[in-house]
Amino acid sequence: VQLVESGGGLVQPEGSLRLSCATSGFTFSSYDMKWYRQAPGKEREVVAAISSGGGSTNYADSVKGRFTISRDNAKSMVYLQMNSLKSEDTAVYFCYARRIIFGGSLEYWGQGTQVTVSS
Repeated sequence: VQLVESGGGLVQPEGSLRLSCATSGFTFSSYDMKWYRQAPGKEREVVAAISSGGGSTNYADSVKGRFTISRDNAKSMVYLQMNSLKSEDTAVYFCYARRIIFGGSLEYWGQGTQVTVSS
């Protein structure tokens, strides 16, 4: 199983970035996907979530209206479009996959990609 994030980097405030997560080794279309982030000295927090079929999305209040999560089940990819970036969005962003199974769940994490918002 692999989840590989890309697209992070340094961006100025009010700029945009698009994160991608390329996955392999599991049945992507059966998994709900999330983007988490972790800033220095803070706990990891969920940023956005999308259902396995893509029909349902949810966002943290702090990013609502600025970030958009999407997925392409044919390519086994999930994306996070980030607009109007703020300094407080600076964090390592992680891709996460979860599927509920009888008796528990299957969960996978990516290694993370750094996003730095600074002038």
